[in-house]
Amino acid sequence: MKTLPISRYRFFQKLQPLSLLKKITGKSVTGCLQVFSTSGCWSIYVDEGKLIYASYSEKMFEPLYRNLQRLSQEISTLPGGIKEQLRAIFETGIENQAIPNPDYLAICWLVNQKYISPSQAAILIEELALEVLESFLNLEEGSYEFIPESFLDDMPKFCHLNLRLLVERCQTPRSVGVPLQGSKLRVSVSEREASRREAAYRQTSPTSQSYPSQLFKINELKPKTTPKSSITNSYKPSAYSINTNEHRDQRITQPPVDKKVYTIFCINDSPTVLNAIKSYLDEQTFSVVGVTDSLKALMQIIRTKPDIILLDISMPNLDGYELCSLLRKHSHFKNTPVIMVSGKVGFIDRAKAKMVRASGYLTKPFTQGDLLKVIFKHII
Repeated sequence: MKTLPISRYRFFQKLQPLSLLKKITGKSVTGCLQVFSTSGCWSIYVDEGKLIYASYSEKMFEPLYRNLQRLSQEISTLPGGIKEQLRAIFETGIENQAIPNPDYLAICWLVNQKYISPSQAAILIEELALEVLESFLNLEEGSYEFIPESFLDDMPKFCHLNLRLLVERCQTPRSVGVPLQGSKLRVSVSEREASRREAAYRQTSPTSQSYPSQLFKINELKPKTTPKSSITNSYKPSAYSINTNEHRDQRITQPPVDKKVYTIFCINDSPTVLNAIKSYLDEQTFSVVGVTDSLKALMQIIRTKPDIILLDISMPNLDGYELCSLLRKHSHFKNTPVIMVSGKVGFIDRAKAKMVRASGYLTKPFTQGDLLKVIFKHII
């Protein structure tokens, strides 16, 4: 991809937020724009010029909790006490760990636990992006850096948003019926107005039949199918690609869903590493099975049938490469995520892992954030 002409200003200077956003809207631009000021840091993630997430360091979880609180009144699968649960896992649990956006991990977790659907996550991300951009556009002085490789590269992506149209909504909210209340941006669109905009767009865009909205494109998570879900009219974005008319003014009702507990099977000859992994993972979401003997591990894995396997490379008797190769020959484990864990970071070691069809590579020492990232990447 092409980086920005000037990829970084190390010293504070006058900034033009609109100009910075314009530079990252090209189809060849993928990465994260980080803008620093005396009040905090804005992170704007783009994929081929489309916004996939945005956050503000000083208010990372507050907007998320506020929007989830409103959603909990409309989505039956989202419990009212979700804030406390997220805080325990993603704020307290990841405190001081080297992870840029635990708030995005929290959204992935909500989808993974079926509290919200991928399409509802997309709406949530749009609401958060509008709030972040609203404050970003008022920035007058600071420094910035564009990072081509970002934290979200290996994470699930729920939507691609048109930055230009997002900015227009921030600048002229009342033209689309969006009142500004302090730092909050609320979306309220009448059925007539939504129909008018849809008709206008169809007249001007040759691609409207495929994507009715330039602003909002819902991603499909593959190989899983994404069920279409409805959002009440009070929470409907101005250009939303999923039809919600038949459920207008109704509370979303979904059958109760049992929250899945994922089994993580860890093979490591170090009890210290096994205990660290167990302490890093929330027991309400993950069940961790630890084994120190690689020879005995194979039969236990077959009996347990875990959702993901963390496999240390350097072990006596049967090393990680050999065990991974044996697992791939078993019909049940051909597609089970197997993550190789090692202190070796060389190209040859990673190449060996690929040769035995390992799904990923986790380098020791790792933080809680590193572990959660690799797990979420492979189970969502």
